Amino acid sequence: MFHKIKKVIPKESLILEVEFENQVKKIYDVKQVLKKWKAFKILQNEEIFKEVVVDRGGYGISWNESIDLSCEEIWERGETIEE
Repeated sequence: MFHKIKKVIPKESLILEVEFENQVKKIYDVKQVLKKWKAFKILQNEEIFKEVVVDRGGYGISWNESIDLSCEEIWERGETIEE
């Protein structure tokens, strides 16, 4: 089962607020992938970081054709926002 993404909002300090179709909201810290994958280092540029969009179908988010994150990565490693 996929946890499809409805909306993504870039925040300060490489933080994303992600809302899923089931109304759950999570905070995802992109800094955790900067250490793993060199391609993500470009996201330290704030203007590029802000260009994040939800992929068609909600199965992930992306900044360009080379840099993306799956919905399951964000679901599993994101921190749920309690409202």
